[in-house]
Amino acid sequence: MDSEILHIYTDGACSGNPGRGGWGVYIQKGKEKIELNGSDESTTNNRMELLAVIQALRYVDKYSKIILFTDSKYVMQGFLV
Repeated sequence: MDSEILHIYTDGACSGNPGRGGWGVYIQKGKEKIELNGSDESTTNNRMELLAVIQALRYVDKYSKIILFTDSKYVMQGFLV
């Protein structure tokens, strides 16, 4: 198990709500940089924000230590339990 902390940056948006949207992820692990992205023809901004985080978490090892950066209040409040 690698104890290095991953920095994960996520974002999602759409044009219209609902409308065409996309999501993006940037993961930095030391010198390694990973970019993930996707889109949907009919979606909402909150769905794209959440999907970015979900895809990032699917990509990394489940034992990874992460710091997640998001500008989405919806996502941030979703993590507060």
